[in-house]
Amino acid sequence: RPVVDCTIVGGGPVGLLTAVFLGRAGLRVAVVERWPQRYPLPRACTIDHEALRILQAAGLMADHADLFEPSQGERGGYEFRNGEGELLQAIDWNRTAESGWANTNGFHQPDLEAALEALAAATPGVSVHRGWTFRSLDQDGEGVSAQLAPTGQPDEVAEVRSRWLIGADGANSAVRTHLGTGVDDSGFQADWLVVDYRPLAEEKWSAFVTQYCDPAQPATAVSSGPGRRRFEFMRPAGMTAEELGRESTAWRLMAPWGVTPQTARLERHAVYTFRGRWARSWREGNVFLAGDAAHLMPPFLGQGLCAGLRDARALTWRLGMVHRGLAAPAVLDTYGPERAGHVREIIDEAVAAGRVICELDPERAAARDAEMKKRARDPETATRKPPHPRLGEPSLTLPGEDAAGRLAPQGRIGVAGVEGLFDDLVAGGGWQLISRAGDPTEALSEEETSWFRRIGGVAADVSGKGSVQDLDAAYARWFTEHGCEALLARPDFYVFAAGAHDDIPRFVS
Repeated sequence: RPVVDCTIVGGGPVGLLTAVFLGRAGLRVAVVERWPQRYPLPRACTIDHEALRILQAAGLMADHADLFEPSQGERGGYEFRNGEGELLQAIDWNRTAESGWANTNGFHQPDLEAALEALAAATPGVSVHRGWTFRSLDQDGEGVSAQLAPTGQPDEVAEVRSRWLIGADGANSAVRTHLGTGVDDSGFQADWLVVDYRPLAEEKWSAFVTQYCDPAQPATAVSSGPGRRRFEFMRPAGMTAEELGRESTAWRLMAPWGVTPQTARLERHAVYTFRGRWARSWREGNVFLAGDAAHLMPPFLGQGLCAGLRDARALTWRLGMVHRGLAAPAVLDTYGPERAGHVREIIDEAVAAGRVICELDPERAAARDAEMKKRARDPETATRKPPHPRLGEPSLTLPGEDAAGRLAPQGRIGVAGVEGLFDDLVAGGGWQLISRAGDPTEALSEEETSWFRRIGGVAADVSGKGSVQDLDAAYARWFTEHGCEALLARPDFYVFAAGAHDDIPRFVS
């Protein structure tokens, strides 16, 4: 029977990205996906700077940066307005993000999936098998045996044996269900109609995303990638889900914005139940959960897919090091707690935004509007920053520093007359040891330096005296903000340790 290092159940963006990273780390990977063809219609449509940096590390951005359309518009690009159209709150999605990419971007998921599948197919050691459905698994101390069957032929069972198995098979994960993993719920639930269309005439929008917090009909307008738009409409109390899902309903609800069969081409309309949920455990033995199999969130912060891509990177760098004997299997224990703590904070914020947007009681909505308008008069609180959680605990970081467990920066740099992003010119998405007070390797013994290189580490002096020029002062700003001189970042771009230049030997040891 076939033997691979890792079986990935689910061939969506999270499963494919996971396969690419594991293949690059030297693992043999089988991706099994129950649908014979890629899903052709839009689903996720916003992606953040950190997720683009992860895609950059996978080698996707060099040829596919044009798939993503950066947020723009006044007051930060993301607006909350009431039924009268008055501005209640803005979120700064146009800010200068620390990862070297635009903070928030619109995209068309089928295009991203096509690019990821092509990348997976071109990665040595990776094979993608469409039309196979996960049935069950057994595991022992050595690995996992997965029973699979051709989709639609449940009796023709084949078995795949692997050291690890990852369930990246979506919200209704068959892997999670088979494991019997418990799921916790935020208690938030709302039915929404999601309508994707292509404008046939030029449209003028003041914001990249607008939430219309109108108790008569809550709605969302989104820039969903180059040449595309999306509307979302909450189901009012007196309407059935069946009525909400009709094409005629979509046109009627979009008409107030001038979106009609004459001005737009409908691509898709579907009813979704927005909710916040998370798996109580992300690992059982050699089986892991990632993406929507591990967590679900309402889409009000555009973070659902981003969280799944973070899972992919957080899990794959650990598995890659364990596979190559560069780390003890115990590092895998921190994957679930780190990611669960991080994603819970984003789910909580998305649910809180949802409770604001989905208010249907006119009196409570009026009180909310008054409170939010009062806050909006204060320039300090009028525009909020998007959430930036640190890693959950226990985490694989050096405790004690404020910056540990937070996202590390990526700036534009110059090296030997070439300008570009740090990861492209220096790092390639591994461990990064960066100092603004000199060459980090001069603080290390030869043995420490060679060990650090062996685990894929790179060192850079961004003081201006070394070979790396900090062109936009992104590193200088970050070090000043965090009150430190040096950082050690992990392959998923989270800070392992930060402090004085003299602390570098302690970071590495």
